[in-house]
Amino acid sequence: MHHPVVLEQFAQGQADIQLRVADKITGLAGSMQFVYLHALVFAAWMLIIEKSPWPTLTLIVSLEAIFLSTFVMIGQNRQAVFQQQKAATDYTNVDNPLAQNTQLTRRVLDLTQELHQHTLGD
Repeated sequence: MHHPVVLEQFAQGQADIQLRVADKITGLAGSMQFVYLHALVFAAWMLIIEKSPWPTLTLIVSLEAIFLSTFVMIGQNRQAVFQQQKAATDYTNVDNPLAQNTQLTRRVLDLTQELHQHTLGD
């Protein structure tokens, strides 16, 4: 069983194609397969494809860094929203029973005092 906020975030992510694409890209970019693929492609590029790869390679790597940092920020923003929603839900889930317990404790005190007065005749 998952937290309601987790289920809500999952449903939102599945409903929005842009979020699904962003999740797939960040999932791939955060993996070792991504590192291996880049090492292989860059090595092939520098050794086989171009004699002077640096200008084009620098451009491509810079553009890739811009896009990947954007995907990371999207993920961080979604995580921040999730944490805020979860904290609000957790606060409500803890605050309501606390208020009920306080009310019950006060009622027990009132009843105890009434019983005490009734039995002692004060």
